Amino acid sequence: MKVIIPSPLLSYTKQQKEVDAVGATVSEMLEDLNRSYPGIRFRMIDEQDAIRPHMKIFVNGEQIFRLNVPLNAADEVHILQALSGG
Repeated sequence: MKVIIPSPLLSYTKQQKEVDAVGATVSEMLEDLNRSYPGIRFRMIDEQDAIRPHMKIFVNGEQIFRLNVPLNAADEVHILQALSGG
């Protein structure tokens, strides 16, 4: 499936904005991403296996809140990171 990477995480993907990943669930897809781009999962998922508050994950345009959401090979996943500042 196609995964769109937010700008703050592009250093993990060697500046690739769009990468391929596999997995039957969001959790498996993130593990696959982490195999290809070590450390990227921890930037999105905390030690309790929860999506970090400043990260948002969308599957086919719909925000997901759990990692056990099923995925299909044709799905498109967008990862967004909230920015803050003044």
